Amino acid sequence: MHTPLTPETQGLVDARRLALLRDGATFVNTARGEIVDETALVAELVSGRICAGLDVFAHEPHVPEELLSLPNVVLTPHLGSATRQTREAMTRIVVDNILAFERGDPLVTPVRP
Repeated sequence: MHTPLTPETQGLVDARRLALLRDGATFVNTARGEIVDETALVAELVSGRICAGLDVFAHEPHVPEELLSLPNVVLTPHLGSATRQTREAMTRIVVDNILAFERGDPLVTPVRP
């Protein structure tokens, strides 16, 4: 799962959608924790019916206690972007924004309310 968190995607993966996964499927979430009904996901994982790789959680940094000892779950601390290439690109964006600001040009990635 990798999609932006919007009002339309919040809770998108609910108990009904999780039930559609075949037995033994692996659910991977690298987007935002709130996209998934975390209670329903925890129930599926505790049952052992599916596996998961989770890089994000609904209430970060809190990780549901039930997940910590499950053999069918891989948990990472929201580090999906931690590659050299991604960090270099992120640094380039910061530098480009600073230079644009100093020149009085529009920012490359402005934050809008």
